Amino acid sequence: MQNHFANLQMIEESAMLFAKQHILPNVMEWDEAQIFPVETFRELGKLGFMGVLVPEEYGGSGLGYQEYVSIIVEIAKVCGSIGLSVAAHNSLCTGHILAFGNEEQKKKYLPKLASAEWIGAWGLTEANTGSDAMRMKCVATQDGDHWIINGSKNWITHGKSGDVAVVLARTGELLDSRGITAFIVERGTSGFKAGKKENKLGMRASETAEMVFENCRVHQSQVLGNVGDGFIQSMKILDGGRISIAALSLGIAKGAYEASVKYAKEREQFGQAISNFQAISFKLADMATKIQAAELLIRKAAHLKNHHQPMTTISAMGKYYASEICVQIATDAIQIFGGYGYTKDFPVEKYFRDSKLCTIGEGTSEIQKLVISRNILKD
Repeated sequence: MQNHFANLQMIEESAMLFAKQHILPNVMEWDEAQIFPVETFRELGKLGFMGVLVPEEYGGSGLGYQEYVSIIVEIAKVCGSIGLSVAAHNSLCTGHILAFGNEEQKKKYLPKLASAEWIGAWGLTEANTGSDAMRMKCVATQDGDHWIINGSKNWITHGKSGDVAVVLARTGELLDSRGITAFIVERGTSGFKAGKKENKLGMRASETAEMVFENCRVHQSQVLGNVGDGFIQSMKILDGGRISIAALSLGIAKGAYEASVKYAKEREQFGQAISNFQAISFKLADMATKIQAAELLIRKAAHLKNHHQPMTTISAMGKYYASEICVQIATDAIQIFGGYGYTKDFPVEKYFRDSKLCTIGEGTSEIQKLVISRNILKD
């Protein structure tokens, strides 16, 4: 057990050091210009942070969810965008192939994804079907030993720069949970192109773009698992994805909190540090308490996931709570910084902008409450 904690601490320090050296100096430039820094992800790949959960036999780090949470938290403390892209790459595209790919698919794609030689994308959401994925309009029809995909996917992390995408398309009737199939589609496949790149409020260095399919021919060997299993697979992938976004939220919250503590001790008003005023110190007490509570929920979800125990309810609780307190803490951080908090010269305005996505992406807060309430009432 002691050995495990020593390893966890070492991984945490490694992620923290990388973020300070390679991410921090570029944060605002990447944010302002919406630069998606592919080379930085290749460097993260060398550290094993782009294939955290991938077994060593496929070129990954072979680590568990506790290590994964720590890596995302440390990166997100410095930059939410980079944290988001690391999370999406690991848990969605890579995670889907790892969980449901056959041996041939795993050997072909996982080493390239784990090293970040290839960046991964995952396409479920469409313009008119966010939470309502069963009404997707992107369809795949069989043509001999190929499938023809037509339609588009929106709000896709790495939709433009991703080298390979796991794409969910309808292969059966509308609203049939067994009528959706997952396909692995490589960039460069005829009929597959990138569409509009979104100009976002926050998370601006993490690319979000449309993926368009026009008579895109994909060989049947690119089907993930069985035909018709795509929706069920996706729901399982999103269970793990919730831990990712919860960890991302926690990292942003910790970053905003730590900046606030430092500023409150240094900033003087009325002849003393503002941390001496109860209005400020109580805000910091609330922030610290929320962070502790969120981390305990996330660590419990990670523990359950590592031990292959049911964790849908706890991961939904972790994602819901961590993302909501992330927004609250980032908002309070701006209040503590006052006018300076509203400028781009200080870090908290970016934490504030980045925080909001956490309550929307990979299942909104409302969807998490739906999942939680259904499960507790069922029990």
